[in-house]
Amino acid sequence: MWRTAAVEILILAVVIYYAFRFVRGTRGAPVVTGFIVVLAAFALGTTLLDLKVLRWLLGTFSAFFAVAVVVIFQPELRRMLAELGNLPLFSSAHEQRENIEVIIQTVERLADVRIGALIAIEQTIQLNEAVESGIKVDCEATPEMLETIFFPNNAIHDGGVLIKGDRITQAACIFPLTQRADLSKSLGTRHRAAIGLSEETDAVVVVVSEETGAISHAYKGQFTRSVTLEQLRAFLTSVLVSPAKNRHWLRWVRTRVVEPAKPNV
Repeated sequence: MWRTAAVEILILAVVIYYAFRFVRGTRGAPVVTGFIVVLAAFALGTTLLDLKVLRWLLGTFSAFFAVAVVVIFQPELRRMLAELGNLPLFSSAHEQRENIEVIIQTVERLADVRIGALIAIEQTIQLNEAVESGIKVDCEATPEMLETIFFPNNAIHDGGVLIKGDRITQAACIFPLTQRADLSKSLGTRHRAAIGLSEETDAVVVVVSEETGAISHAYKGQFTRSVTLEQLRAFLTSVLVSPAKNRHWLRWVRTRVVEPAKPNV
């Protein structure tokens, strides 16, 4: 019996830990904290003061609380389920590092001549549903191609670019703007669009300011402004390159499950 209880406690602890870790840093985090504090205070107060009617109401309306959680945290739940259903199993660390260098070279060139840019790197969540309009490109992602897209007076320079792996999938995309009120008023539309997309998806968004040439990045609602190329490289590597301990498992899945065994001849 005690073993079963221990397993249940362990499972609940892991679920709660990863749930908090997932929403931490997103715009839903303060709502989660407030909701849990109010609910815990209400439950503790009814127990300590032996408020039977309120305790009965709390138990009766627990199902409505569950529905409220689904409604309030729908974006976060949708993003979490999408991440579980779109695990990136087949991109190697070497390929990811090459893709990162393409981004680094692009933003370096654009920052030097103060050409604005907005680049979203797709991860587990498909970005097609999160962006509006956009022109399908489907070409190899190279610094030269990205420079051409963002060059002023180009027909598709205004808007964001979507990158998936080593391919540019769309250009001239309109990203959702963040609704946060605590941001500096000096941030322009590009920066607010970068934050907005990172709040709704797990994409990594890189921004080059047209006014100052400053490089910034946004990820899961967190916005970091005016970073150096080395800081950007370190950040992209930490997010996009799989840890070494996971690559062994991915290699095993690829060789044992995905790739069919070669018949003996």
